[in-house]
Amino acid sequence: MSMVRNFKIELLRSGPEHNQLLSPLTPYLALGGASPPQTVTMPYEHRQLLARLARLRYQVEGQEVAASQREDELREVGEAMGRVLGAVPALALALDGSTRAGAPLLHLRLALSALELGMLPFEAAVAPEHLPGSGAPLLLRTPTILTREVRRNRTIDVQWDREPRLLYAFAAPGELPAVPAQPHLNALRRAIDPFVQAHRDEAKRVADAARLVTVLPNASLADIAAACRENDYTHVHLLAHGAPIERAGRMRYGVALAGEGGPQSVDVVDGERLAIALRGMDASGRGKQPPTLVSLATCDSGAVGEVLAPGGSIAHELHAEGIPWVVASQFPLWMRSSVIGADVLFSGLLAGQDPRWVLYELRQRLRTDAPQTHDWASIVVYAVAPWDFEDQVSDFRARQMRRRLDVRFARLDELIDDGDAGNDGEVDALVTAIRRDQQEWLSELDARAATSVRSRRLAMGAASEKRIAIVYARAAAKAAAAGASMADTLQQDSQRAYAASVAGYEAALRAEPTNHWVATQYLSLRAALAAPGSEGALREQFHGWWMAARQVAQWELAEPCAAGRAWALGTLAELELLGAVYGPRGYRTADAAARIAAQCREIAAVAGAGSFEVASTRRQFQRYRDHWPRSRWASLVKAALQALPAP
Repeated sequence: MSMVRNFKIELLRSGPEHNQLLSPLTPYLALGGASPPQTVTMPYEHRQLLARLARLRYQVEGQEVAASQREDELREVGEAMGRVLGAVPALALALDGSTRAGAPLLHLRLALSALELGMLPFEAAVAPEHLPGSGAPLLLRTPTILTREVRRNRTIDVQWDREPRLLYAFAAPGELPAVPAQPHLNALRRAIDPFVQAHRDEAKRVADAARLVTVLPNASLADIAAACRENDYTHVHLLAHGAPIERAGRMRYGVALAGEGGPQSVDVVDGERLAIALRGMDASGRGKQPPTLVSLATCDSGAVGEVLAPGGSIAHELHAEGIPWVVASQFPLWMRSSVIGADVLFSGLLAGQDPRWVLYELRQRLRTDAPQTHDWASIVVYAVAPWDFEDQVSDFRARQMRRRLDVRFARLDELIDDGDAGNDGEVDALVTAIRRDQQEWLSELDARAATSVRSRRLAMGAASEKRIAIVYARAAAKAAAAGASMADTLQQDSQRAYAASVAGYEAALRAEPTNHWVATQYLSLRAALAAPGSEGALREQFHGWWMAARQVAQWELAEPCAAGRAWALGTLAELELLGAVYGPRGYRTADAAARIAAQCREIAAVAGAGSFEVASTRRQFQRYRDHWPRSRWASLVKAALQALPAP
């Protein structure tokens, strides 16, 4: 994945955020990059902007706006927005080279302090002459994503690397037209499918899917609040109609949810009420961690209706209330576009892709697949990206990759248990898919990627090859027991996968020699695959690596993070086992067994009996018992498995 560069533009004026009409006479201070502050003005009187925005709503007073007029209006407004953004000199430098193939994505962060500026469709900006891609929409011609953010004294806490759980709520109460609820559900179902176990029992598969996605049909605000009080949702997708609402005597846009007065009642909810519900607040005012991202498939959810009173669009208010990422629409959103949005957004997000690249792709897709609309310019995103956001995204991508691989390996184990390996080609298809995903993940790195990141991805590929080798070895044993001719072929497949695993771990170790887990896995396979009688040569060649890995792991025991300490303990326990091969002469296995047992008990104490760290460590020791049995470490394996809590 190409890197993302950040460029922030702040547009400021004196006075409160509300109670100011747009005017060419009002000076704004533009801050961007290393440029000195610039004074800029907006190109419209307030009434002129309202008239232009009305024509971009497809209908004016019940009459359809001609496509040619609407397109001309979008072009004119886009050129005006381009001139405003282009007034910041440093933007040209930030965009330099952006039209070349493989250019990094530019994340253009627009911080606004005035509600009237929130009415302007900056997303439609056409690049002026002095910027790359001049004469074309900036967000289509160059790899650029524009997000908005609310200026605040307190930063929003962003935890992107959370285990995903989705809430999908939809409503079309009263006599409102039906919404495309099923196509949206189908899109979400496709997005979670790689992470749902392929159980033989379809009921179990449905139950697994239900743990990832909660569906609220004909949702009311009370339904959403109750669901958010019960569970921590990372993503919320809301499909409903937008509707005008009066607040403090001024018109806003809200979202039409089911009311509490019966099936025909409608409750038009503003952003403030919706934010309280999404935060899962109880009667005492205590709330759970808010969703990381909320997507509003709702007309006008990003539109500012009035600027005289405090408040803004639904998206603005959700963001102001602490929701880090909000995706909305500042104009009416066509149903087909809303389905495209759900499909592109959630398939990319749950795969672990950087949300900024996902949103860039979404805008491109809307332009190509919904050509009779300007929904590509309608999408508005409120977002914050902290200094470590790339690391958070990378960690989440790694976790999602592991989850996807675990689902596929669980299916492979199921096929082996059923004796179906090699009969219908599903094993080979799954192996091919695993390798394709790993290669794609590795190819996302560029030359500037940190060596630790490259090492981790190489090691995960090696770990997958190791698991593939075990799958083929199990299949070969079953085939041999049944007298099937494919046994030799499956065994050869296993040997090739083991060789690829050893090579992968070696490459990962060269990339990051201080990674104790990688070193341990490399030494593990070297010992497990060695011919009988070669232990002396192995000790001579790798004793230094064994000692170094132990030392690094012991240093990491001082980590304040519980997970870091647990992984270091797991490494030390496995290295104690491998001491039977690589340790000094006279290495006492009885003493090693006692140390292994103590370390395994401490892993459970530090990380918890049901933790992933315990399960992963147990699975590794089971490999020594079930797939790499050796008399020299049999007692050590037994000591580890007795000390580790059973699932």
